[in-house]
Amino acid sequence: MADTSSQLLDIGSDDPEALTDRFATRGWGDGLPLVAPTPERVEAMLAGSNRDPDEVVATLPPRSGVATRRIIAINGVLAGCRPEHLEVLVAAVKALARPEVNLRGVNATTHPVAPLLIVHGEVARTAGYNSGLGAFGPGNLANAATGRALRLMLLHVAGAVPGAGDASTQGGPAKYAYCVAENLLRSPWGGYAASVGVDAPSAVTVHCGEAPHNFHDMESDQPAAILDKAASVMASLGSNNAPVSGAEFFVMLCPEHAATCAAAGWTRTHVASYLHERARMRTGDLRDAFALRAWAPWQETFGDDAGMPITEHPDNVRIVVVGGPGKHSSVIPSWGMTRSATVPVEP
Repeated sequence: MADTSSQLLDIGSDDPEALTDRFATRGWGDGLPLVAPTPERVEAMLAGSNRDPDEVVATLPPRSGVATRRIIAINGVLAGCRPEHLEVLVAAVKALARPEVNLRGVNATTHPVAPLLIVHGEVARTAGYNSGLGAFGPGNLANAATGRALRLMLLHVAGAVPGAGDASTQGGPAKYAYCVAENLLRSPWGGYAASVGVDAPSAVTVHCGEAPHNFHDMESDQPAAILDKAASVMASLGSNNAPVSGAEFFVMLCPEHAATCAAAGWTRTHVASYLHERARMRTGDLRDAFALRAWAPWQETFGDDAGMPITEHPDNVRIVVVGGPGKHSSVIPSWGMTRSATVPVEP
């Protein structure tokens, strides 16, 4: 798309059906109706920044497509974003390009991995992101449009088109739009970004994983009883984390579950350490299931009847507070050969 930005702006018609059909003939779009990226709309997206619109933000594999601020703005318009969402998108693209994310592998794998975008801090409020009730679901423009725009960047710039650049066996609904905000106001531990060393008013995290796996506990008033349910979701042969011991889990605690943990004196570190200890499987079962394993060397020394931690270190368990009332939380396993990246949102 970096070489076709002028063609994209020469859309011919503002009619949504005509635009969608035209994009489809070129192999563009995500299959849903698109907003016409007229020059006026693109310029309005860019107007809030003094930066050069043709500044290169990142190069995205597997196609090594060049993402400029203008290209990001075009995809934002296509997805339905507003100008206040542009800097979040720019930060998200920077995070995707970080080497630890391994975007080439993320796009090439047969696993149904999708980059989850988590929005942190002040911009979540000012740009209207939903961090509360139904945060992973529909009904919020900022979450839906920003998540969709990031996917359009992967399709149009990175070349992650199903078949040619995205080998996922079945795909997944998170590949349409996967964006949520951290519920900072209801977090008893402060913001996630600061906990990983990003001290900025606003930030984003990209975690390449599966769709959320729900767990619930309506009754317990003790952290262990709640977190045991999370550990049972984590300890699964179906997860890519089982053969890849360095992979991360994001555990998205609802405010009530987080409050129960904090009231008992548990910090983020306590929660992660407990889950690391409790999320175990019989080592022999793991060996029988996976001949190809990326385990830490010390894990290979375990006897078959020993309980093997599903991830090799507590730091691989990331805790974020998301959602509203109702005692449901979720676990998001990683694809495996990827690490999350948190970067500041810069005005």
